[in-house]
Amino acid sequence: MKKVTKRILVTVLLFCILITLAESFKKSVPNVMFTTLNGQVLSLEVLRGKPVIITFWATDCESCLKEIPLWLELYSRYHAQGLEIIGVSMYYDPPNQVIEFLKQYTLPYLMTLDISASFAKAFGGVDVTPTTFLLNQKGEIVWQKVGLFELAELESIMQNLLKEK
Repeated sequence: MKKVTKRILVTVLLFCILITLAESFKKSVPNVMFTTLNGQVLSLEVLRGKPVIITFWATDCESCLKEIPLWLELYSRYHAQGLEIIGVSMYYDPPNQVIEFLKQYTLPYLMTLDISASFAKAFGGVDVTPTTFLLNQKGEIVWQKVGLFELAELESIMQNLLKEK
């Protein structure tokens, strides 16, 4: 009986430690100001209270282009529940190329040019596309992915975030 009790205590203790570590990995990002391509000036602070996906992309990134239908799917499912998506065009992507691309594809979510790389710097020096971050309602990074993401994984995390409202 004592061995069982010790195992249970150790298991509970390890569980508590893991939860504490998971919470400590949440990282808040600075209040980045940006101008959307339709001229709206926003900040990440204004979006607090909502889950926010920030996806760094480039027009010449095949993986980024493959993700666009997934972003549209997520946006259509969760925007009414508060989700905001910000597409951040990388600083090395020519602005005229981005604008021409977006004329061809009407995207419902927020888009911005990161000409000065301020977004990329705020998120730890992003230089690989696609790179995606999910912020919870408190503005903390709760998930990040370099490369193509799995829709089912991100949807599961989104559903949990929306339950926490």
